[in-house]
Amino acid sequence: MITINNLSKSYGTRVLFDNLSFSVGKGEKVGLVGRNGYGKTTLLKMITGEAEYDSGEIQIPKNYKIGYLKQHLDFTYKTIIEEVASVLPKEETDNKWKAEKILFGLGFSKEDLQKDPLFFSGGYKIRLNLAKILLSDADMLLLDEPNNYLDIVAIRWLIKFLKNIKGELILITHDRSFMDQVVTHTVAIHRNKAKKVEGNTQKLYEQIAKEEEIYEKTRVNIEKRRKKTELFIRRFRAKARLAGMVQSRIKCLEKQEDMQQLTELETLDFSFNNLEFSANKMLSTYSLKFGYTPEDILINDFNLDVLKKERICVIGKNGKGKSTLLKLLAGRLQPIEGNIKKHPELEIGYFIQSDVVQLNDESTIYESIVSETPKFPQIARNICGAMMFGGDDMMKKIKVLSGGEKSRVLLGKILAKPVHLLLLDEPTNHLDLESTESLIDAINEFEGSIIIVTHNEQLLNSVAQKLIIFDRNKVTFFNGTYSDFLNSCGWEDESDEIKATAKSSEKKLYTKEEVKKIRAKLIQEKSKALKPLELKIKELEKQIQEKELEIENITKLLVKACEENDLQFLAEGPKQSKEIKQNLELLYNELMMNTEIFEEKEKYYEKEFNNIKN
Repeated sequence: MITINNLSKSYGTRVLFDNLSFSVGKGEKVGLVGRNGYGKTTLLKMITGEAEYDSGEIQIPKNYKIGYLKQHLDFTYKTIIEEVASVLPKEETDNKWKAEKILFGLGFSKEDLQKDPLFFSGGYKIRLNLAKILLSDADMLLLDEPNNYLDIVAIRWLIKFLKNIKGELILITHDRSFMDQVVTHTVAIHRNKAKKVEGNTQKLYEQIAKEEEIYEKTRVNIEKRRKKTELFIRRFRAKARLAGMVQSRIKCLEKQEDMQQLTELETLDFSFNNLEFSANKMLSTYSLKFGYTPEDILINDFNLDVLKKERICVIGKNGKGKSTLLKLLAGRLQPIEGNIKKHPELEIGYFIQSDVVQLNDESTIYESIVSETPKFPQIARNICGAMMFGGDDMMKKIKVLSGGEKSRVLLGKILAKPVHLLLLDEPTNHLDLESTESLIDAINEFEGSIIIVTHNEQLLNSVAQKLIIFDRNKVTFFNGTYSDFLNSCGWEDESDEIKATAKSSEKKLYTKEEVKKIRAKLIQEKSKALKPLELKIKELEKQIQEKELEIENITKLLVKACEENDLQFLAEGPKQSKEIKQNLELLYNELMMNTEIFEEKEKYYEKEFNNIKN
């Protein structure tokens, strides 16, 4: 539980926070959102004491332990199981099975447990840090993009884990679906201040949009009244008999609130440039086989047809060959066996994060993008603006850009080139929530075909019509949406997770008295967790009934107004009805969210009781 009061921070003339305030209450899981560069990571560092603020305060209870996921890697033990288990409290040092359970969930195998942490790649080292944080006895977890180095199976495991933790959480992630499944509250860093709501990102953004609409209407009305008052003062200042009225209006004008027009927030706003394609089939693969060594075959006997306006998503664990498949389709790798047949006119646009190293450090952003469309410099300027490099920013050199900014330059180069087929490898990395939504819109509007490697479930649910799945040690094609796949097949590891943990863990046997105590404690815990949700759901249902009754009454009154020709109510009634319906929609969303949380917690406790029985 922490409280942030009137926090302010500036870097030169740039204001990051201006009297920013919010609190995280007991048991709250808070999603922290805001555009890139708005200070989300900086705020977490301020909470941990790693960054300073100019004024304000952060109140943290005494002996309150905070676990913060750092990108810094510092390992002291020779095996990963020892490294992760080292954070267990002294009284639990024998419970290494807890460390194993988390490591398995994050994608490590039983064979990995005895390997040296330094043996693993950078992404897996970050996973080890995450495992230590999840296992630590922290009161609050601060997780900054914890899913950056996780594959989709590990992300789904992490969602379940975070939903069931008992302490507090502040989560930053570019995956809106991930965030919405975990959080109880959402905080936006918006216009240098904090806005907090109970509920998910949709509720937060709807509320911000509504408040800003009201603010702007109020500002316009105040400005109209100001101009009217100024006109009165100018017109009648010289008339002695109206001097009192003029002075009165001057005083009113001095007291009148000065509301500044809201500045337009910069965001990605772009579309891919497609070429018309006359044929039906763009490319096909026949008995495709590839591996970097004869012993490590990633793709075997794979067949695929890519037709016009396809939306194909490539999913699976890391290191299984997803990016390799895109490299094969792009012609950057050659198959061991089989072949890829492309239409002779096919133009492909290929996006992969690692291509940032091919950008010329001494070139400007504009020069990098205009190189793709040298005959149309204005198009390159427009793309620079769409990629949030407007004005003088487009003349920045590549060498001064951050990783996320270089990624946007790569996207800009893809936009400048008209293509039939887009191959996108993890395009949402380095994008904030708003930019990810702009990317989804651009993908849906593109008239050509797209093949995307992604772990982002928001993108999968919004885009995927067909899937290429790397799972169960093979590559398969699935003709259906991501939801269809989960319902019909699902992930192998999710069904085997409990069995894998049980085999590798030592099961503790309890006496009858210990079982009774555990059961009693669990009953108390369940009541404490579910009772507030039950009350909240009942209250929401009551409010919904009241709102529906209000709409019904207004409908009756409108009928009556028609009969009596009551023009005033015929004008006001529909406005009232619209406002109530908007509030009703928010109540429905809140009811759905709370019901889902209640059902998940109920399932959790049901499972725990079954474990006690067994």
